[in-house]
Amino acid sequence: MIRVIHPVAGAVALFTILIFWVSTVISELFGSEAAVIAVKTSVPWGFFLLVPALAAAGGSGFALAGGRPAGLVAAKARRMPIIAANGILILIPAALYLAHKAGQAEFDGMFYAVQVLELAAGATNIALLGLNMRDGLKMKGRPRCRSG
Repeated sequence: MIRVIHPVAGAVALFTILIFWVSTVISELFGSEAAVIAVKTSVPWGFFLLVPALAAAGGSGFALAGGRPAGLVAAKARRMPIIAANGILILIPAALYLAHKAGQAEFDGMFYAVQVLELAAGATNIALLGLNMRDGLKMKGRPRCRSG
C-alpha cells in the first residue's frame, strides 16, 4: 500500500503547487484585480490538500528508504528538507500574507515584493519535487520520454 501512497501523494503535492504557481502568474499577468483576489485568497484553502500530501509523500518515502539511503533515494532524501523548509518558512507565511493583503485589496509594493519571493520559492519547490518525481520514475524503471 505504501508503494501506491508515495507516488500518488508526491504527484498531488507537485501538481497542487504547480496549480498555485500557474494560477498566480496567469491572474497577475492577464487577470483583473478580482481574479488576483480570488486566486490569492483561495491558495491557503489549498493547504488542506497540500500539507497532508507532502506529509504522506515524505513519510512514505522515509519508510520506503529504509535505513541508510543511497543513490537516487539519497538524492531524493536530501531534497526533502529543502522543500519542507521552503514551504514552512517562506511559502506558507507568504501565501497567508498575500491572501490577507489581497482580501483588503492592498496591492502595494510589499504585496508585490512578497509575491516575487513566493513565486521564486514556489518555482524552487516545483523544480525539486519534479526532480524527485523524475528520480522515482527512474527507480521504477519507467521509460524516458523521447522527442522526435
